[in-house]
Amino acid sequence: MKLSKGYFGRRKNVWTVAKNAVEKGLQYAYVGRKQKKRNFRSLWIMRINAAARMHGMSYSEFMGKVKANNIDLNRKALADLAMNHPDAFAAVVNAVKK
Repeated sequence: MKLSKGYFGRRKNVWTVAKNAVEKGLQYAYVGRKQKKRNFRSLWIMRINAAARMHGMSYSEFMGKVKANNIDLNRKALADLAMNHPDAFAAVVNAVKK
C-alpha cells in the first residue's frame, strides 16, 4: 500500500486494485529504463547527423570515417561536442576528412 501512495481513486486504498496498479507501474518502470537508453542514443544520432550535414557529410559517412581513423569518441561525446563546442566538432570533422 505504501507504493500506491499518490495514486487516484481506488488504486490507492483498495488492496487488490492497488496491488495490480503497483505491479503494472513497476513493469512500466522496468521497460522505461530500457527505452531511455534507446531514446538517448537516437537523440545523439540526430544531433551528430545535423552537425555533420552542416559540414557537408552524412551521418553514416561521418561515423564510418571516425571508426576508420581510430577516433575513440562515442556518440554521446560527439553529440556533446556538436551541441556545445562546435569548433571542437569542426576539428573532428576536419581530422576525418583528411
